Amino acid sequence: MYHMEKIHAPTPEALMRSRYAAYVLKKADYLLYSWYPDTRPKELDLSDDVKWSGLTIVGTELSVDGLEGTVEFVAKYKIGGRAAKMTEKSNFVRHSNRWYYVDGEVKE
Repeated sequence: MYHMEKIHAPTPEALMRSRYAAYVLKKADYLLYSWYPDTRPKELDLSDDVKWSGLTIVGTELSVDGLEGTVEFVAKYKIGGRAAKMTEKSNFVRHSNRWYYVDGEVKE
């Protein structure tokens, strides 16, 4: 068994992919663990109605100093049997040699 605190994504994209997997598997603990403490919600409600069906990374950027990054993605899902998608540009920060999700801007 792996201990979460010992597993760290090497890039913002890797963290984005692991967070998507956590949404698919409804692992709220991991999502909260990988969220930057200053912007982390107290809890997450992962709806049983949402069925995630795919992730496409549109683009990634890394700051010159390597301490901030963004990942733009499209996530496909079904809710109530209807297909939908969400596009977001997520912001990440590297703190104490570890990447965290900070926040994101959902695009319509």
